[in-house]
Order: sequence, then structure tokens, then C-alpha cells
Amino acid sequence: MLDWERQWRGAGVVFVVLIVIASLIYGSQPKVGASTEDLVSFFDGDRNRILIATVIFCFAFLELLWFCAALASVLRDADKGIWAAAAIASGATMGAILFVRMTVRAALAFSIAGSSSPFVTSALADFAYVLTVLWFFPAAMFVMSGAFGLKQAGTISSRFFGVGVAVVLLALLGGTTWASDGFWAPDGAYSLIAALVVFLWIAVLSGFLVMKASGAVAPDRAAVPTP
Repeated sequence: MLDWERQWRGAGVVFVVLIVIASLIYGSQPKVGASTEDLVSFFDGDRNRILIATVIFCFAFLELLWFCAALASVLRDADKGIWAAAAIASGATMGAILFVRMTVRAALAFSIAGSSSPFVTSALADFAYVLTVLWFFPAAMFVMSGAFGLKQAGTISSRFFGVGVAVVLLALLGGTTWASDGFWAPDGAYSLIAALVVFLWIAVLSGFLVMKASGAVAPDRAAVPTP
């Protein structure tokens, strides 16, 4: 019989795997401030590839929402209702931003980039990058709800809690990446690193919760995650 609770706890790992696959298919998007010609070449020229990646991205976002619900359930079971509510609110906001960002990019590939005004194409491409930056704020809140809530419940170790705090700070800094180009731009190296760190934290926590659900973590070591 399928253990649904265990499946949803593991949705964080599936989310990250699908994100990696979709990103590889999607390819490298033109940088912030790219010329209209480059944008049209990417979104219209690689239309089919982008739309295929869009479907996979959206499945990934659904997995993220399931993991948010699973984490909230774990926190509620541990009588950490406030942290559970924070996980639901931040997780839903993350999912909404990711869906809207992908909607904009899919719309560009579907028809806008090839037939619309160059100004519209550039504006929508920049708008998607704005969403990339804003996503870091609910992401920081989600990591915080998991790290603080599970630490108070005695579910994770102090070491993993410290890692969670560091990830929260990195994510909040990701919300300041407003440079027009370079390391601190929305498409710069720091933004990518911060997002990867958040994704890795989600995957590790997801795997740990799966092990707890399946009883793979011994009772005397239940408070120590396996990073």
C-alpha cells in the first residue's frame, strides 16, 4: 500500500531533481538588459524546448507545494502551529511566484516574443528577473519555519539548525541582487548560488523527513539529521 505521507515528505527531493532536469532543457536565458534580438532568438527560436521545460518546471512547483504541506503537517504534529502556518504561507507564496515567473517566460516563448512589440518582450523578460529576486524572501521564511520549528520540536540537531540559519541569511541577501549586471545581478553568480543552497537545503530536509517516516532513523538518533 502506498504511503502517501512518506511520498509527500519526499516531494522536496523530487522538486529539486525536476528543477535540475527542467533547467538543463530550458537552457541559458539572455542576461538582464539583453537586446531584443537576443531575446527573440532565445524565446522564439527555442520555443518548443522552452515549452517542454515549462511543463517539467510546473510539475516541480507542484512537488514543492506538496513538500510545504508535508513540512507543515510535521510541525503541527509537533505542536508547532505557528511555524506550520509560516511554512504554508511562505510555501504558497514561493509556488505562486515561481508559477507566475514561468507563465511569463512561457508566454514569451508561445507567441509574444515572435509577434509582439520589442518593448513588450524586453519588459516581460525583465519582469521575470524581478520575480527571481523577490522569490528569495518567501524562500527565506520557508527555510526559517523549517529550521526553527523543527529545532524547537527537538527533531533536528543544533548543527543542522545552524545550517538552516545560514541558508536563511543567504536567501535574504539574494533579495538584494538588484545590480544591472555582474555578480550581484538577478542573473548573476550570487543569485544562482543562493538558489542552489536553498534547493539543497530543501532536498536534505526532505530526505531526512522521509527517513523519519520510514523508521530508518534510530530512536536514539532521531534528533540528528543526515545532511
